[in-house]
Amino acid sequence: MQHFFIDPSQVEETKIRILGSDVNHMKNVLRMHVGERVTVSDGEGITYLCTVEDYEEKTAILHIESQEMSTSELPSEICLFQGLPKQEKMEWIVQKSVELGVSKVVPVSMKRCVVKLDAKKAAKKQERWQEIAKSAAKQSGRSVVPTVENVMSFKESLEEAKKFDIVLVPYECAEGMAETKALIENIQPGQSIGIFIGSEGGFEEAEIEILLAQGAHTITLGKRILRTETAGLTTLSVLMFRLEE
Repeated sequence: MQHFFIDPSQVEETKIRILGSDVNHMKNVLRMHVGERVTVSDGEGITYLCTVEDYEEKTAILHIESQEMSTSELPSEICLFQGLPKQEKMEWIVQKSVELGVSKVVPVSMKRCVVKLDAKKAAKKQERWQEIAKSAAKQSGRSVVPTVENVMSFKESLEEAKKFDIVLVPYECAEGMAETKALIENIQPGQSIGIFIGSEGGFEEAEIEILLAQGAHTITLGKRILRTETAGLTTLSVLMFRLEE
């Protein structure tokens, strides 16, 4: 069943009006006929089961059959602070992290990042990443489209991280699997979580020291060194299983 996102203002008493590019997608790409069923999320946790009632010139009109609070979201807000990787890896990271339940992705320019983006390029990249997040949210049945923030400096990301109850830093020099397991097992549903991932070059030691001084916890993901595009997704997978128990 196809899934779409709307703004709450598009919901009427028994109808939903789909606008913009989704109308063309429904009519000319999916070739959806009157009477077909779709699900629609308002981005605030409510999902509607609807049928296609009619098409107007630039609008698709849906009839609401039922509605419910979504159960597809994790019980905790999780933010991935991702060190900017090379090439198109960020697109893959955004897509997969959304599938795994992340609430927000913050691209971070760290000391060892090879990629350097000026303001214009960064803004264009952010628009692209946000579209990928929306597509991944549709595909995975999310009720909310996670936000992909503009690229932040490391200093800016530290300020953002202060909003979270727990900050985890997978680090290749960290030891103690038992300590990592105990830390994760003590995380409770409802606690907000930040995850810092270094770029291909890893973290500078000074960056780790600053994170620790701010209350972050370094953790180990095992005896193997994971690539930047693997480390964050591994951490998200572990947290998904812990929080959805």
